[in-house]
Amino acid sequence: MSADTLTVRTARPDDLAALDALFARSYPALLKADYPASVLVTAVPVISRANPALLASGTYYVVQEGAGVLVGAGGWTRAAPPGFSGASGVGHIRHVVTDAARTREGIGRRLISHVFRSAEDAGIERLDCLSTLTAVPFYAAMGFQSLGPVTVPLRPGIDFPAVRMQRLAGESRK
Repeated sequence: MSADTLTVRTARPDDLAALDALFARSYPALLKADYPASVLVTAVPVISRANPALLASGTYYVVQEGAGVLVGAGGWTRAAPPGFSGASGVGHIRHVVTDAARTREGIGRRLISHVFRSAEDAGIERLDCLSTLTAVPFYAAMGFQSLGPVTVPLRPGIDFPAVRMQRLAGESRK
């Protein structure tokens, strides 16, 4: 389908099952080139679950195709992800995914551009991102700078290698 059939909308709690399915079919395929099987076997079951609090936040979005198939999701919050600290004026990019069968079609760019506008409209001055190793080139293309590797604590005993990235707000309006 063309980009004209894609809609970015605010996520709803009733998107939970469709998001779980999107994460479950996408993350294993997207991440396998950059993470060993030993990491994926423990991390994928955790990251493939939608967070109900994010869905209710009002700042988490889905990309819907046509009559309702979800092909992307992601958003931002003022609160930092668990295990990380936040600061005033900083927004945090959260749980972003593009359908693995639909990468390189502009879905992620459309979604993140929407996220940028939403965060900037809310007065966010800087966006922080805990990127998968796979998504670093995407975020760099969207104006983020790498601050270095981090370990994301997913659950006790389950750590996930990532890269902390940062972008100043206002860049999307230039």
